[in-house]
Formats: sequence, C-alpha cells, structure tokens
Amino acid sequence: MKKNWKKILLGGLVLSMSMVVLAGCGSKSSSSSSSSSNTQNIKLWVDTEHIAAIKGQVKKFEKANPKVHVTIKAGSSADALKDVSKDPDKAADVFMMPHDQVGQMADAGLLYPVSKKYSNSIKKNDVKSAVDGVTWKGKVYGFPYGIESQVLYYNKAKLSAEDVKSWDTLTSKGKLGTNFAEAGANYIFTPLFMSNGDVLYGKNGETVKGTNFNNEKGIQVLSWIAKQKDNSGVVQTNAAALSNLQSGKTDAFLSGPWSKNDVKKALGKNMAVAPYPTVNFGSGDVQMKAFLGVKVYGVNQQTKSPVASMKLAKYLTNEATQKVEFEKNGVVPSNAKAQDLQVVKDDETAKSVITMSASDHSVVMPKVPQITDLWPQMDSVINDTYKGKIKSSDYQKKLDKVVSVASKKSN
Repeated sequence: MKKNWKKILLGGLVLSMSMVVLAGCGSKSSSSSSSSSNTQNIKLWVDTEHIAAIKGQVKKFEKANPKVHVTIKAGSSADALKDVSKDPDKAADVFMMPHDQVGQMADAGLLYPVSKKYSNSIKKNDVKSAVDGVTWKGKVYGFPYGIESQVLYYNKAKLSAEDVKSWDTLTSKGKLGTNFAEAGANYIFTPLFMSNGDVLYGKNGETVKGTNFNNEKGIQVLSWIAKQKDNSGVVQTNAAALSNLQSGKTDAFLSGPWSKNDVKKALGKNMAVAPYPTVNFGSGDVQMKAFLGVKVYGVNQQTKSPVASMKLAKYLTNEATQKVEFEKNGVVPSNAKAQDLQVVKDDETAKSVITMSASDHSVVMPKVPQITDLWPQMDSVINDTYKGKIKSSDYQKKLDKVVSVASKKSN
C-alpha cells in the first residue's frame, strides 16, 4: 500500500486506470446488469500484479456460484476514488482500494455499506487494525484482505538482533539509511509524533480538529529530528536506499513488505527483518511507530447486484484467498487464522509486519479527506528541521501551522 500512499503524498499524481480486459478472465461484456434472468454479471477491478492470484480464486467462486459471472479488468487500486467518481454506473461492482480512501468514498456515496452479516464476520475474523481501517463513522465500508506497515530491514552480518532494538544502538553500531530531507519524509516520520503520545485526527483518526502536534511533545520530536543531522549513524538516502544497502554504505533501512524481494537481492543470506526500534525523545524509550495500511475490496454503491458483489468481495478476502495472495504476492494477511498459517509465521517480513500492526507499534492511516492537505506541511517541517533551516524558537509556530492546516474543513 505504500506505493498507493506515495502517489497521494506526492501530490496526487496518480495514473489513470487502465481498462484493458484480460483475455481469459471473463466474458467480453462489461455490463454489471444481468444478461439474463438467471445470470448476474459482476465487473471486478484488480491491480495488475494480483491478476494471476485472483484469476484462479474467481474461477472457484464462479464454480460455487454458477449464476454469477465475473469479468476481471486490470487497473490501479490507488485510483479507486478518482475512477469510480468519474461514472459510478459504469465503474466496477467490486474493486481494490487502499483503506485511506474509505472516508471520502463513503461520504460521497460511492461505497456500499457492508451488510451486518459480513461486517460481523469481518469483526470476528480479521485483526483489529484491519477492522479499524474499513470502519468509518461506526459503519464497515470494505472487505480487508491484507495489511502493510514499514519494518526495519538490516544486514545481520553487521548488526545483531539486539543492536536493532533501539534507535540509539542501531545508529551507534551501524548506519541507517533513511529519508529526513526529501519528499516522502512525511509518510515515514509523521508517526514519530504519535510515538511520543500525540494524536493525528484524534484517537480514532476521524476527528478533524483532533490533531495536537503543537505541544511540548511535538517540540520534543522536532528537537530530536534536528539532532539526527549530526548523527553519524544516520545517512540521508532516498532513491539510493537499496544500492547503498548493497554496497555497504548503509547497514539498515526502513521500508515495507513491497521491498522484501529487492532487499533479498541486495543482502542475500545476510538479510534480516525486525519491527521498528524504540526511540528516546528525551523522556525515556518509547516504541517508534509507523503508519499501517489496509488493503481493501470495496463494493460500488451503484451496483445492480449488491448481494452477489458482497459475496464475491467476501470470497476474495477469505482465509484461503489471503493465503494465495501471500504466497503469490507477499500480501500479509489481515485474517487472523491466515496470519497463523505456518507459511506466514515462517516468513520474517510477515512476522515483523504483524508485530507492527498492533496499536502499540503503528497507527492506522487516518481516512479524513483533510489529510491530503497535511502532507505538504509535514514534508516541509520535517525536511527543514532536519536541515537546520528552522530555529528551535520557531518550532511552536511551525507546529501551530501544521495543526491549523490539518484542522481545516474540507470544501
């Protein structure tokens, strides 16, 4: 989900959804209405890289539900809000989406509220963070199929499991490549404020005037960020993160499950993964937190086949499908039983993501529309504080502006 968020964080420059019908993935018809009184045609939008995994599951679904026919189309889940908004009547009945679009889409009448039967099942079978991700104003609006969080990748030939438990030991015994100085620092380091006890859009992530970074704890965080410029164990790196890891310029970096295969290529048998370290802002060690993302299937409010569409969404997020998605695409399951599968427990990255998904290690990315205006402010504050462009006497003023921008009502 990081690549979905990154598009939003860098100004919403997202790609338009490709509407290419994949050969062999369904009928040529793209209509969601019934072609006969006995058949319901459901259109499904799936990220291209998930087609291979989902294709087989759809066939199983159709075999179990012979009166439902599913047409798969390829596209980008990051564009769900934009593409469904264009023409809801012509959009897919069921589509992949990132959870942080749930609030906006629900308020716009683009998402079908999940029925009580299925919402109860989600609450029973999925981990709490995933349930929180698909819940908006007390209602469930999506079917979770995976979770994502950043973790710490490191070279175990250079650092031990004990070394990486705290930021101080990690950066005193090795070199951490990370991004404080460029665009995208907001996604990585905004959770530092929550690590130190502050909240972003309230404890539930839905309160527009619920951000309190402009307090003493927030000032502590900025003071800590400023000190990292002089920390010899912190190496500013962004696009070169993987090459620096491979060359030995750095020994560790923060990223998510999407980087697992690349890190494996860079470090080989020396690759190791761990949850985030603890960090000390001046009042003792606290757990460093990351944003948590939830991968979701949404159902179009305008679908002509809501019962069949929800049934499909449920099938594509069940334990068996999440196992397939993990094995073929590395998607860490949101289903508690799927997380307990041996193949998942044996995966070091998955284990670290699951640890990070707990509320003491991560914060579910807020779903309020106002957060899109917050990102540029956070990048500016984090980048300039790290570079020493903001005087400590101005920290309060800068954080006051961050809270002001975060609290503005959306148009």
